Amino acid sequence: MGPFLETLLGGLMTGMLYSLVALGFVLIYKASGVFNFAQGAMVLSAALAMARFSEWFPLWFGFENKLLANVLAFAVAMMMMVVAAWMIERLVLSKMVNQEGITLLMATLGIAYFMDGSGQTLFGSDIYKIDVGLPKDPMFLFESTFQGGILVNKEDLYAAAIAAALVALLSLFFQKTATGRALRAVADDHQAAQSIGIPLNRIWVIVWSVAGFVALVAGVIWGSKLGVQFSLSLVALKALPVVILGGLTSVPGAIVGGLIIGVGEKLSEVFIGPYLGGGIEIWFGYVLVLFVLLVRPQGLFGEKIIDRV
Repeated sequence: MGPFLETLLGGLMTGMLYSLVALGFVLIYKASGVFNFAQGAMVLSAALAMARFSEWFPLWFGFENKLLANVLAFAVAMMMMVVAAWMIERLVLSKMVNQEGITLLMATLGIAYFMDGSGQTLFGSDIYKIDVGLPKDPMFLFESTFQGGILVNKEDLYAAAIAAALVALLSLFFQKTATGRALRAVADDHQAAQSIGIPLNRIWVIVWSVAGFVALVAGVIWGSKLGVQFSLSLVALKALPVVILGGLTSVPGAIVGGLIIGVGEKLSEVFIGPYLGGGIEIWFGYVLVLFVLLVRPQGLFGEKIIDRV
């Protein structure tokens, strides 16, 4: 029972991190109706900015306080994501109002390649560290209940708690605030939203800024765990099955989908992997989503779209 609970808990913590990345996809899709392939590049660019500025600020200003360097680096990285959001709205989205979905999709691909390249041009392409003080020592829980206890990584536990808190706050933002309701209105119908006085340009800047903030937090957490490198942008590929499983328009779906895939990956790798040769963790989410799409194409919590002609 102990190994099962240990694997289950590890899957839940990983699933919350998947949900955090998936939330960026959902935010953009809800506001613009386009699948944002630039989300991985946003995670990489934000993490690069955080890692490099936290190194540079002590050298530039002559102080050794690591906490202050991290706070300043986070603030500057967030400002860069807001500027990027404004430029995306001004140079791309404002030119493509009411265009076909495939056109907007290709635009996000272009944004992704631009952010990948410019981020590494500005900050370098080596492997960088982010140290925000998350404890990395393991700990044992329920030692009196299970022999040897349950091994838990403190860093994973703290990271999952941060991700869960952010997901909860964003869920409340979408459901309870006027701006959140305006975002949902824009997602439903751009022209109708404009007709009642909702400014599309402001809404898009807000939602891309929020998605940038989510990408920054995700980049800091994953960068702290794995180091900041080009492959960090591939974290978004792990979140794709989460988004599709939960539903492209559902914030709760991103949460539930992340937990399902995180737990499923860990359990299948540990308990089924030895019989199949391992590697299940890599493809489990995609195979699960394939079967779900055959039964429920809109995902578990997605809205069924009915077109009347």
